[in-house]
Amino acid sequence: MNVPEFSENTPKDRWRAHVLAERRLLDDAQRAVESSALCHVVAELAAEHPSVAAYVPVGREPGSFQMLDAMAAAGSTVLLPSAHEPGPLRWVVYSGSESLVAAPFGLREPSGPILDPDAVAACSLVLIPALAVDRRGVRLGRGAGFYDRTLDLCGPDAMLVAVVRDSELVDRLPDEPHDRKVTHVLTPRGGLVRLGTE
Repeated sequence: MNVPEFSENTPKDRWRAHVLAERRLLDDAQRAVESSALCHVVAELAAEHPSVAAYVPVGREPGSFQMLDAMAAAGSTVLLPSAHEPGPLRWVVYSGSESLVAAPFGLREPSGPILDPDAVAACSLVLIPALAVDRRGVRLGRGAGFYDRTLDLCGPDAMLVAVVRDSELVDRLPDEPHDRKVTHVLTPRGGLVRLGTE
């Protein structure tokens, strides 16, 4: 997504509108191919991480329920976010797609007991939805700030992985002092890439 008129000086709202418009153009067949590629990588990753924090994809977000099932099948405890009020995310243990119920903001979450925000500290792998991410680790979210308030609770050695489409890994995004950087990006074709090393 190296659109000439987009740069680190472009307002975040314009970036968001552009990415969401591009995602709406994605056909189901291509989305299935990309989801399958992500599923394969996260299954391998999860085998190395006993506790993982992930997310339930909504709309055209990269990923799938199969991605969650693959991590659980690899032996990981998978935590999913519960976003009910402003502040750090709370967490619920994933126990299969049949346990997912409607939640605020058009999301879905497991129906089990809700854990405190600091439950994420036990996760050595944290998969984070994003609209775009740059090579420094700056992540563009949807603007609610849930993850910016949550990432400080993660362990110092946790892999913080933004999951995006290949075209959504860009050179430079606008950033603000409250933005929390991620350590890696995961894309369908590029796989897992460490960020912030340039």
